[in-house]
Amino acid sequence: QVTLVESGGGLVQAGGSLSLSCEASGYTFTEYALSMAWFRQGPGKEREFVGFISWNGEYTHYTDSVKGRFTISRDNAKSTVYLRMNSLKVNDTAVYYCAGRVPSLYGFERGDRYPYWGQGTQVTVSS
Repeated sequence: QVTLVESGGGLVQAGGSLSLSCEASGYTFTEYALSMAWFRQGPGKEREFVGFISWNGEYTHYTDSVKGRFTISRDNAKSTVYLRMNSLKVNDTAVYYCAGRVPSLYGFERGDRYPYWGQGTQVTVSS
């Protein structure tokens, strides 16, 4: 059973920075780590894709609204994926979720392509 656990959320002022972590456990596939993504759901909004990182970290992709501000990285030795968020804006306020799936570059922006989800961590950006 794969388990994903996010941490690092909190309250930050607009323009500030925050880093989230997502630690995976229970994945027994020995040759490849999971492909991972971050999604978020703001108050009254639908869940949206934030960014993706391939299993080996060689490929990343971000939604336009966070490009240049957010960075996804990973440390497979620690089974952990990170989301570094800089220049945060009020409308970045959301519950942030990490999601994982077996390695694939197909449809990575779609939440229904991910069988594994964390519980979410709240990020609140104040003005």
